[in-house]
Amino acid sequence: MSLPFDNTYTKLPARFYARQTPSPVPSPKLLKFNHALAKQLSIPENWPSTPEALAALSGNGIPDGSEPIAQAYAGHQFGHFVPQLGDGRALLLGELKAKNGQRYDIQLKGSGQTAFSRNGDGKSALGPVIREYILSEAMSALGVPSTRALAAVETGETVWRQEGEVPGGVFTRVAASHIRVGTFQYFYARNDVEGLKHLAEYTIDRHYPKAGESEAPYLELLKSVVEAQARLIPHWMSLGFIHGVMNTDNCAVSGETIDYGPCAFMEAFHPNCVFSSIDQNSRYAWGNQGNIALWNLTRFAETLLPLVNDDPAKAAPKAEKELERFPNLFAEQYAERFKTKLALPESAPDTVIKECLQLLAKNEIDFTLFFRRLTELASGGNSSNVESLFEDPDKFVQWRNEWQKHADIEGLLETMKSSNPIRIPRNHRVEQAIQAAYQSDYSPFNRLVVALKKPYSESDDFADLESLPLPHEIVHQTFCGT
Repeated sequence: MSLPFDNTYTKLPARFYARQTPSPVPSPKLLKFNHALAKQLSIPENWPSTPEALAALSGNGIPDGSEPIAQAYAGHQFGHFVPQLGDGRALLLGELKAKNGQRYDIQLKGSGQTAFSRNGDGKSALGPVIREYILSEAMSALGVPSTRALAAVETGETVWRQEGEVPGGVFTRVAASHIRVGTFQYFYARNDVEGLKHLAEYTIDRHYPKAGESEAPYLELLKSVVEAQARLIPHWMSLGFIHGVMNTDNCAVSGETIDYGPCAFMEAFHPNCVFSSIDQNSRYAWGNQGNIALWNLTRFAETLLPLVNDDPAKAAPKAEKELERFPNLFAEQYAERFKTKLALPESAPDTVIKECLQLLAKNEIDFTLFFRRLTELASGGNSSNVESLFEDPDKFVQWRNEWQKHADIEGLLETMKSSNPIRIPRNHRVEQAIQAAYQSDYSPFNRLVVALKKPYSESDDFADLESLPLPHEIVHQTFCGT
């Protein structure tokens, strides 16, 4: 039984990728398959139960019609430019068309060495596979544009990572595409204007076809990507999400969230909160994500200059004009997201948001729990449930009184409920699922995936997943999967 793969990326020049066969694994086991997503992708219902499926999802076989490739890209990593990165442990199997006609990449992560592995083993530990499955599906359920999880496989072999010898895994990722700001940088760094033109036209055709109708298609592409990022990052921040590694090679031009390595959802709120073990200078702290998005977009704009005009002096002002739109677009989206969380009409002053977050930061209040209890208060609950979060409840009461002057509880309660989740993938729960899986117990993983499918709905069955970690359960750092 074959899947209807297409391979449009392989129609681009050969320097865009390296053809590669996945590395076989000794005894693969399918741990999780996303049947709902498979249905959207028109994958036959019984395909996951076939030997061909297990072979395809583990790297032990190449599906009919697939042309596996490792994509080339560059990137700024923590501000330092690396001219060649590329898929060092991932292979794009090809593309499938969803029922809505949209094209999606199907990629294996942890499928072995490629031409871009840079002495790495090309494998993945099982922990990052489970982590990305949980986080990407949770983000999608929360309404955030995101890559998705199709499958998680245990390989039956072990790999060496910072925690020692651990089980290996392969993750199957679904994405609108894997074109990154770093993909454009790869060709820009090589003064390959022809390659940039091929890539820009492919990106326009795949993601922003209206840009192709413009008299200035490359500026329109920049405008579209600026707008997509200005929508995405405030959405992250309104949920307390910290990406953790916003390098340009992890900035997808499609506007999706990509790469769930050292990411985390904040618990005790602070704008300077960081979890990533490799973010030593807090470059990607919660409150800095908007600034970094603009920095990444500026690097993207640089790569388009040769396409905008042969004369850089004429091209730069036009690109700068599009970049100058970002701060206002970001601020508008940020205010809109938080006003929705607080049942505030558009006319309400932004100071209510600012003072709310200052209150949370000063008192180290759990971000998700505060907004959910505030929603319960707006629904007729007792103020004491929110006040109990504070050592000095009077400070909250002062802010609450000001908030209630501006809030439109009756008119905006439903949108408030749909913006403040009950359950998020709390860091200690994700870690518990990973550690249990290392002991061949997948029940916490499976339960967490189910619980996070409906993050805004109350459920007695999953009430324990709403609770804060005990002191010994607190996760202080998260780690990159490599």
